[in-house]
Amino acid sequence: MSTPSPASDLDRPGGAIIIGGDMPVARLGFGAMRLTGPGIWGEPGDPAEARRVLRRAVELGVDFIDTAESYGPYISERLIAETLYPYPAGVVIATKGGLNRPAPDRWDRDARPESLRTSCEGSLRRLRLERIDLYQLHAPDPRVPFEDSLGTLADLQAEGKIRHIGLSNVGTDQLRDALRHRAIVSVQNRYNLFDRASDDVLFECKRAGLAFLPWRPLAGASHHAEGARRGALDRIARGRRATPIQIAIAWLLARSPMMIPIPGTSSVAHLEENVAAARIELTPQELDDLT
Repeated sequence: MSTPSPASDLDRPGGAIIIGGDMPVARLGFGAMRLTGPGIWGEPGDPAEARRVLRRAVELGVDFIDTAESYGPYISERLIAETLYPYPAGVVIATKGGLNRPAPDRWDRDARPESLRTSCEGSLRRLRLERIDLYQLHAPDPRVPFEDSLGTLADLQAEGKIRHIGLSNVGTDQLRDALRHRAIVSVQNRYNLFDRASDDVLFECKRAGLAFLPWRPLAGASHHAEGARRGALDRIARGRRATPIQIAIAWLLARSPMMIPIPGTSSVAHLEENVAAARIELTPQELDDLT
């Protein structure tokens, strides 16, 4: 991954980076998980607002939208296509397969080759795409050899159905193993100001030039966490006349040049607040206070 010329950064929230050597996107993306119903299950309570959020994200320069077959299930992908297709030039739709949703609150791993192929082909239909720009293994399946799952994604890539392959919910050893055999361009793990358990994976992504997409990027920023870091977050937010969530986003952007936060929301107002956070540049002292 490399940094584009300054001209390509214009109007992209947080600037721009290039995924996989050929896919420039804004450093602040949009996670489309919460466009579905409560518990990430069923239709959204306000479908019209969900569509407004997607349209407004693109208007604001967000050109990386992350979704998954399991969000709804199927509903997030369908809403994206219904709202944005034909997709504006440069907009990247990333999706994931490997989790089944047999019922609310159930997230069952299923990374069998036949299941991944069915999932990818279903996503292609729902998203109205001939090729998915970034297709991610949602989670390794302990019942399936990791290489079997990766091999299926590589086969789909060779068939022209996937442009780039990403991983999600992996450890450092799994990532290194994958990189020895496959061309991986991104990792999506849980990561935020208050949960840095994937710091080692983030370091490996920086070393290998991979995008890092933190899920739950704002956990703890809405007055759920405690301690010195919470106090520093609130103090900096007050001084900046910003929200703690905006400071949490700014911290992620400053944490690594490989970071692409993908905060999600079902509200246009919250979306606009999140995108505005990309203009906040924290000082070295502020970053030290949040360490």
